[in-house]
Amino acid sequence: MALSMDLNLLLKELIQIGIALTSERDLSALLERILLEARRFTRADAGTLFLCEGDQLRFAVVQNDSLVRGIGEREMKSRLQAEPLPLSETSLAGHVALTREVVNIPDVYEIPPDRPNTFSRQLDARNGYRTRSILVVPLQDPLGNLLGVLELINALDERNRVVVFDPDYEDLARSLASLAAVAIRNAQLEDLSFKHGLTGVYNRRYLMLRMDEETKRTARSGQPVSLVLIDVDHFKEINDEFGHSAGDEALKEISRLLVKHSRGFTVITRFGGDEFAGLLVDTPRTGAVAYAERLKEVIGRHAFRYGPLTVSLGVACLPEDVAAGADLVATADKALYEAKRLGRNRVGAL
Repeated sequence: MALSMDLNLLLKELIQIGIALTSERDLSALLERILLEARRFTRADAGTLFLCEGDQLRFAVVQNDSLVRGIGEREMKSRLQAEPLPLSETSLAGHVALTREVVNIPDVYEIPPDRPNTFSRQLDARNGYRTRSILVVPLQDPLGNLLGVLELINALDERNRVVVFDPDYEDLARSLASLAAVAIRNAQLEDLSFKHGLTGVYNRRYLMLRMDEETKRTARSGQPVSLVLIDVDHFKEINDEFGHSAGDEALKEISRLLVKHSRGFTVITRFGGDEFAGLLVDTPRTGAVAYAERLKEVIGRHAFRYGPLTVSLGVACLPEDVAAGADLVATADKALYEAKRLGRNRVGAL
């Protein structure tokens, strides 16, 4: 009887959460909130929210309280936000995406290795973590479209011991997933108005809105925010020699590389012409410079169809380089100009 009463209270709370989710328009914040609420409902120590992208699942949000206590949140996200997961590969999340079934397993290490929903222990081994109980739910909208997969890991009892996910919570988790799918679809549709048509990354309007939000957050919390401007070297020569379609292809490929080699919460933007930008929240100057150097190397090594390309980058950080968020763009632009003046294919930081 007590459990039934608890479930009734949770159901009422679920309705309120659904209303809150559908009013959230920032997709990144929405995904974090969905996973956090699902973990709270089920007392899960960790979880992952995957989004469908063609024939693969992308690690959109990862949360793990045990790893955060051991290595910090930034390092945890760096380790766990892995390469996309092809649906052709055997995995629990992939199995749920293909079958649309809820999976509730007491101990994933007991799944035979030849099963289509087997669990890979490699991630546990790399991070010193032990996954036991797991609850995996498909994110489906009312029309049956699959938007992603919600994976909850290691249910905890009142004494923080790992236990099995209570079967009575499976329907609640599915209900939350359905509400979440509707909210995600709404946010994705709104997201389109902030996306650049050719490259698929965010446009300058969205960057300026997010930069205003993040600099206000920095003023409250003291956490740094950095901006990296990225300019394609000698881009005009591609258009002149091979035509504008070749230039468009190069811009799309660069956009793909920038997204692939950035964290999920980094805002990648087509800033204008042959220039891009990356907004890095909770990232100091040293981290932004290291990120810029990594992008420079990635693009410099990439085999573009019409020949090699390089980029010049400029970095600015609040509060280390500027006192106000309004000065981030101008300061990063000065650093970019200095990188180009010194010969291009380098990172500038004033």
